[in-house]
Amino acid sequence: MSTTILGIDIGSTKICAIIAQKSDDGDIKILGAGIAKSQGLKKGIITNIDLASKSIRNALNDAKRVAGTQYERVIVSISGAYTKSVDSSGIVNIPNRDIGIKEINRAMQMADHNANIPNEYEKLHVLPYNFKVDDQEFIEDPLGMNGARLEVQVHIITAQKSSLSNLRKAVKSAGVEIDNIVLNCYASAIAVLNHDERELGVAVIDMGGATCNVMIHAGNSMRFNDYLGVGSLNITNDLSTALHTPLGAAEEIKINYGSLKNNSNELIELPVIGDDGSTHEVSLNIVSNVIYVRVEETLMILAKALEDSSFKEQIGAGVVLTGGMTKLDGIRELASAIFDNVPIRIAKPREIDGLFETLRDPSYSTAIGLVLYGGGQFTPYEIDSNKKLRYKEETIEPSRHHHQEKLFDDIDDDEMIENEPTTTNTNIKLQTDNAKEKLKDLANIQEEHSEGFGAKLWNRLTQLF
Repeated sequence: MSTTILGIDIGSTKICAIIAQKSDDGDIKILGAGIAKSQGLKKGIITNIDLASKSIRNALNDAKRVAGTQYERVIVSISGAYTKSVDSSGIVNIPNRDIGIKEINRAMQMADHNANIPNEYEKLHVLPYNFKVDDQEFIEDPLGMNGARLEVQVHIITAQKSSLSNLRKAVKSAGVEIDNIVLNCYASAIAVLNHDERELGVAVIDMGGATCNVMIHAGNSMRFNDYLGVGSLNITNDLSTALHTPLGAAEEIKINYGSLKNNSNELIELPVIGDDGSTHEVSLNIVSNVIYVRVEETLMILAKALEDSSFKEQIGAGVVLTGGMTKLDGIRELASAIFDNVPIRIAKPREIDGLFETLRDPSYSTAIGLVLYGGGQFTPYEIDSNKKLRYKEETIEPSRHHHQEKLFDDIDDDEMIENEPTTTNTNIKLQTDNAKEKLKDLANIQEEHSEGFGAKLWNRLTQLF
C-alpha cells in the first residue's frame, strides 16, 4: 500500500511544505509543494507561535491545492539552534547467539539509557555509528550475525523540551499533527550525499537565510553536528548598512549582483534609506567586497568548528555545501581556500520523480530530505523522536496507526539493565561536545544591534570606502 508523506521545512526565511507519495516498490514521487515567507522565526528559533503557525498554514494550503490529496505521515524539521549532542555506548548479552532486530534495539536502548542527558532536553535522534560483535569491531551491520555479546556506540542529538513544545504548538495550530521531528542538517545530508561521500566521510554545511548548520558523516552515521546563527540575511543587512539603502533594495542587489569575485567598476543606482525619491550610485566592486567580507568571516568560523570537532581527518570526501547562500558566485573557490584545499562540492537535492523546477535548488535540500526520510531513506538504524527504532527494511506505517503500534515486545528498562554486563567500559557517558559553545564564542560577528555589525566586521568594511 502506498503512503503519502508531508515534509515541512521550517526555515528562518521561508516555510516549504512538500507532499510526496511512496509506492509499494519504494519509489518516491513529489505530488505538490507550497512555499511561504517565514514569520515569527528568528535565526531558526520560533519567536511568535501565531505568526509561525500562519506561515506554516499558508505553505501547507498551497501544497495541498497542488497535490490534490491528503497526507498520512508528517515530518517536520528543527534548527540546530535548539540542539545539543552527546555520544554514548551500550552492550547487551545475546543468550541465543542470534542477533536480530530485537537485540539491536536492546543494545541501542542501553546506549540511550547510559547517556548523560540534561533534564530540560529531549532526545531527537539516537544514531549508531559503530557496532561490535564479541571482540570484532567496526561491524557495518550486525543483523543476522552470530555472537554472544553486542556493543554499540551512538551519537545522540537532543533538543530543548520547551523549544520542541513551541514547535509542536505552532504546527498543531496550522492543523497538522507531527509524526517525526528531524534535525535540518541531517535531512539535508539525506538529500544531497552520494554513496561514495558517505563511505569516505564528509562534512555537510547547510548555509541558509539566517543560520548555517553543520554535520559530519563518518562511518555509518552522523558523528558531529553544530550550528552558527549567521546566514544570507546578514549579507543583506551588511549591504543595507554599508550602502545606505533600504533592506528591500539590498536584497535585490544580493540576488542580482551577488558575487565574491566581481571587480567591475560599473555603477548601479540605489535608493537612499530614509530619503524617499533620492538615489545614489555605487560601484559593483564595492558590493562584491561587502559580500566577500561577510562570507569570508562565516566560512572561517565554520572551518574552525570543523577543526575543533576532531573529525576533520575523517572527511575524505571533503565538504559539501548546500542551502540558499551557496548560490553566491565564487563561494566554492573561497571555501576551498579557507578549508585548506579540501574537496568542495556545491550540492542540489538529488533528482526524484515529480521534482518541480523550483525545488531543484540548494535552498530546498532540507525539505526534500524530509520526504526522503519519511519514505525510509535514513541511517540504517535509528531511534527517532518518538523513541521508536527505525531501520532500513521497516514497513512505513501511516500516522493514524503511528502512535498506537509498537514494533517490539515491551521491555522493562530496569529489568533489561539489571541483566546486562556492568563492566566499566560499558557505561561510558561522554560529556556534551563543547564545540557548539566555542562556535558561539567565535560568532560575535552576527548582528545584535541596529547597525548590523560586530566591531571587527565594521572595521574591515570601513576600509573599503
